Amino acid sequence: MHPQPNGKDTRFLQHCIMLSRQVRDAGKHPFAAIVVDEHDNIVVEAGNDSLPPEGDPTRHAELVAAARAARLLTPAQLARCTLYSSAEPCAMCAGAIYWCGIGRVVYALSEHRLLTLTGDHPENPTFALPCREVFARGQRRIEVVGPCLEDEAAAPHAGFWRTISPGA
Repeated sequence: MHPQPNGKDTRFLQHCIMLSRQVRDAGKHPFAAIVVDEHDNIVVEAGNDSLPPEGDPTRHAELVAAARAARLLTPAQLARCTLYSSAEPCAMCAGAIYWCGIGRVVYALSEHRLLTLTGDHPENPTFALPCREVFARGQRRIEVVGPCLEDEAAAPHAGFWRTISPGA
């Protein structure tokens, strides 16, 4: 049985979902992540930034948030942080979270549910590889909570993957 979210987790996930709507409104893929320290302070916020003009497909919200937090905090502090995400971290982002040393991940929308929303859209070729499986292959333990609030987290994706033009 997987750990369950607490009230604080729900509040921070709702914040991520709100950020994912803002990211969508800016014309980018509707994903967002935050890193929260052990005192419940938001250390960093990030939205998906993988579309032009940047054009860097590695700039997923979770990877950007983890990297920014790693530049601001010590390894000991990162181990006591939680990364909250509007969607389950992909294999690339899970690797970044692992290498940055963040100790806990809480996500809203599962990768499986995301696939039902994005289909075979070329800008989101999802992995069928849960973040729990990526973390389980590492040498440090990362607690994972999720999925949580999937319906709420799916809302910013509604219609998005049909309205953007592939490759744009």
